[in-house]
Amino acid sequence: MPESNVRVAVTQAEPAWLDLAAGVTKTCDLIAEAAKNDAKLIAFPECWIPGYPCWIWSRLLDIELNVAYVKNSLRLDSPEMKQIQDCAKANEIAVSLGFAENHNDTLYIAQVMIDTDGEIKFHRRKIKPTHMERTIFGDASGECFSSVADLTFARVGALSCWEHIQPLLKYHTLAQQEDIHISAWPNVFPHTGGQDLWSMSAEGCHSLSQTYAIESQSFVLHCTAVLGQGGIEQMRTSSGMLMSSPGGGSSAVFGPDGRRLTEPVESTTEKIIYADLAMDLIVATKLFADPTGHYSRPDLMSLNVCTRVKKMICEEESEPTERVNHDLSDEK
Repeated sequence: MPESNVRVAVTQAEPAWLDLAAGVTKTCDLIAEAAKNDAKLIAFPECWIPGYPCWIWSRLLDIELNVAYVKNSLRLDSPEMKQIQDCAKANEIAVSLGFAENHNDTLYIAQVMIDTDGEIKFHRRKIKPTHMERTIFGDASGECFSSVADLTFARVGALSCWEHIQPLLKYHTLAQQEDIHISAWPNVFPHTGGQDLWSMSAEGCHSLSQTYAIESQSFVLHCTAVLGQGGIEQMRTSSGMLMSSPGGGSSAVFGPDGRRLTEPVESTTEKIIYADLAMDLIVATKLFADPTGHYSRPDLMSLNVCTRVKKMICEEESEPTERVNHDLSDEK
């Protein structure tokens, strides 16, 4: 059972663009600040380290930036990840971290859930990079389903960005009975009223997180990043269609009935947003309709998944030589 009240922290901050060491330092500073304010969980956005690669929406290829991005992305088994784990443990706070994962210089959009003891409870990769993200990031295998864990205070899960429009993936996640869900996004901007897709706007992304809250009956931590003028200049996106102006922050917390629990913060402002979650609201909401409980029909509909991580090389064990020779002798 989750604790009756859980204080959470949602970041709305600017990454240390393309700087792994500075990114880890800023991450640990924010973790410590949230812990001092009695938060039990802090959430970071998609690709927080080393920042979302905004330039991919402006031009097809930028080898210089791509190389720098690979070199400054975070490896799962690394001193930098260990530093973040140690910081979580020292401050006794759980951490949901979104990052660009470097695995043998192939990149994945990844998330880890670190418990208050510094242990990584799950590591997952985004099931499918979205549109231009595929110029940098690879697809996940079965590890995309590793998305929910029991922490010391609640059951917590996470998905990244437009994974929240994947109905089957969402159902697999919410069926694991989350109490709290982290909805991680990059910097997202208000709709212009023009031909740009409303579904990609700050308003559209809020709608997806609110919908997930209603569907899952969990508290949703909607976490976004801020893009400043320095980041625009560094990634040279000022002439692009997307991510070309300062802003992008729209972090929020939604209740299990979809209500917004936090006040809006200016999109260019860096701030940790706090919320005190009354967990009994989950029970009250599920009384009316629980889509994986009394409001489900497993006799009519069910979901099959393959959680196995697929490998490029699958080795099969052969029989020992002695046994083979023995069998041949018997045949003769």
